Amino acid sequence: MLDQLYLLHELYPILAATIDLVFGLLIGSFLNVVITRLPLMLEQQWQQEAHFVLELEPTEPVTASLSLARPRSRCPNCLTQISARHNIPVLSYLFLRGRCHHCDENISPEYPLVELAAGAATVFLIQHFGFTANAGLACAFTYALIALAMIDFKTTLLPDSITLSFLWLGLLANLNGAFTDLASAVIGAMAGYLSLWLVYWGFKLVTGKEGMGFGDFKLLAMLGAWLGWQLLPVVILLSSFTGALIGLSLIALGRDKDQPIPFGPYLAIAGWLAFIWGDAITQQYFQFINLA
Repeated sequence: MLDQLYLLHELYPILAATIDLVFGLLIGSFLNVVITRLPLMLEQQWQQEAHFVLELEPTEPVTASLSLARPRSRCPNCLTQISARHNIPVLSYLFLRGRCHHCDENISPEYPLVELAAGAATVFLIQHFGFTANAGLACAFTYALIALAMIDFKTTLLPDSITLSFLWLGLLANLNGAFTDLASAVIGAMAGYLSLWLVYWGFKLVTGKEGMGFGDFKLLAMLGAWLGWQLLPVVILLSSFTGALIGLSLIALGRDKDQPIPFGPYLAIAGWLAFIWGDAITQQYFQFINLA
């Protein structure tokens, strides 16, 4: 099967890219489920644990546990189950003109944008790495970053189930030097966590406030496991620049400047850019320094 797909990519690149795009769009549709449900699943789990530890009686009827598979997708406004023909990535959104078929409530453009991001990334990464195991790993890494960025932006949460799982997957991928050598990956994971941990405690000692959450430490550790410690300075610089640019843009669009903006999305964007072009960015930076 893999040999046939490889030949397809070699002989019919346009057809193969179309298949890759469709696959990525379908993954994007699943990512929307993860982005929407995983924070709710965590909240449900925390409530159950709190009731157990505090020995509290439930104040509401016990509901069935939420999962990524059940129940089927529903409109968040009218709770009507979405049929398969109304759940086709991107196309259904365009066909329905961004509205629910049953209650005519607006559907967030976040859904097709996530699907398009996953689809475009899939095509790009397979073109970039070729139809190889590294391309598959790069796609999985990218899907995780999309989910983490969106969850953190919406809820200020970075679920351990994603960050820690992909930290270990990054180390496993680099056992044979897929993206960096194993020693660099291990040091990258440790340095990623400790660098933001030190910043966190330094900021808290000076100001008495918490400047970021522990999830950010784990995300940077995950990035270090995939990229190696050498690219962590690039990630931190790019995330700071991206954060300033997007933060100012959001304020200009009317966001309350006193409302905290999560750092995770900027780390995710910077990490992906460094993953693809980190070495080139580093070379350009040093050339600029030498010219200056």
